[in-house]
Amino acid sequence: MTDTNTNMRLKLPITCFILEIILIILFGVLVEYDKETDAKKWHHSNHSEYDNDFYYRYPSFQDVHVMIFIGFGFLMTFLQRYGFSSVGFNFLIAALALQWATLMQGFFHGMQGGKIHVGVESMINADFCTGSVLISFGAVLGKTSPVQLLVMAVFEVTLFAVNEFILLSLLGTRDAGGSMTIHTFGAYFGLMVARVLYRPELDKSKHKNSSVYHSDMFAMIGTLYLWMFWPSFNSAITAHGDDQHRTALNTYYSLAACTLSTYAMSALTADDGKLDMVHIQNAALAGGVAAGTAGEMMLTPFGSMIVGFLAGIISVLGYKYLSPILESKLKIQDTCGVHNLHGMPGVMGAIVGAVTASLATKEIYGDGLKDVFPMVAPDGRSASSQGGIQAISLAVTLGMALVGGLLVGFIMKLPIYGAPSDASCFEDSIYWEVPGDEEGHEGQLSTVKTEEFAKPEETEKLN
Repeated sequence: MTDTNTNMRLKLPITCFILEIILIILFGVLVEYDKETDAKKWHHSNHSEYDNDFYYRYPSFQDVHVMIFIGFGFLMTFLQRYGFSSVGFNFLIAALALQWATLMQGFFHGMQGGKIHVGVESMINADFCTGSVLISFGAVLGKTSPVQLLVMAVFEVTLFAVNEFILLSLLGTRDAGGSMTIHTFGAYFGLMVARVLYRPELDKSKHKNSSVYHSDMFAMIGTLYLWMFWPSFNSAITAHGDDQHRTALNTYYSLAACTLSTYAMSALTADDGKLDMVHIQNAALAGGVAAGTAGEMMLTPFGSMIVGFLAGIISVLGYKYLSPILESKLKIQDTCGVHNLHGMPGVMGAIVGAVTASLATKEIYGDGLKDVFPMVAPDGRSASSQGGIQAISLAVTLGMALVGGLLVGFIMKLPIYGAPSDASCFEDSIYWEVPGDEEGHEGQLSTVKTEEFAKPEETEKLN
């Protein structure tokens, strides 16, 4: 099925080699170990080897890393004939994004002596940025070439770092789990890109834009990894001690409550009362997104459960009723429904964070107030002002995401990247060597479908 336009023989190698050579040069010039990684600097003072930040942060980094490469990758394998691309392109753009994010975040968040210092915390932050890119990837899944995705990653990482700098450094926003900086930004950036790349004749590939039994099972692997490790994601870079402990706990209860409301709403919104696997795979994770901003705050387990409960309801309703409207009225073809899993719950999380911040008092937080809200101090801003800053930050994020997605979408629309035709979307064999030829591949899929739903005696006949 590969034609001259989609042939990656030169386009992909040239893009990968040029980008990686540039990265290697920039790392050689700008990047060096931080004091906890450098042999000379670490041994310069007396301390226990176990005081190294590695022992505090690396377990969280491992969990976040699993989410990025396994969680996001397998969550997108629900498409019946796009499994190679879902996991494979996720792998490709994540590997690029984490390198570029190290440079961009290091540049915007302060260079020491003209150098970017890297350690385990910078690895976590780079993965966070990569997560935002993978969220956007979900909105354009199946309709873009690997070269387009690499281009999107380069620009999105840069804009992500700018937005993060404005929020965290200039405004003093608190967003530990990234409801705004990661989820809201990634979702609305991806939605705007999807709008610019709108395909009016995508119905030609409609029969492939669906799942089969085994592809949904693979996608559930991604869901479960994400669900289990989300408390680590939200708490990975919070302050040691009660802050990190509280963030993990709040996320834990939010996810649990969200799962129950997701199952309830999935059955409730179905005419026959049957559960929809799309809802379970995605909406059950919305509680982790919604608890991101307020996770480190004194949200309480009670408040966390309310947040997760509402997030599950909102997400399922989005999949059931809002996604068709976005496509038919706004011409936004959101393949994975990132608006329902990341967009709306991200906005909700930002609002919850703003309200919770505005209610912060010395009586509630005690001496821990300066950890959670460093800008709220006797000589600093008031809690209500911090709440206002949180709300302003949401508006800034939405503006950056929508404008940035619009511009990057037009760059990606240039007819030089080998994008698939309308009739060839959601198909692995465009860019991958698939076992067997095209006809054989289709035959294998149809046989699997038949065997999956055939009666035992009919299966014997097939064999």
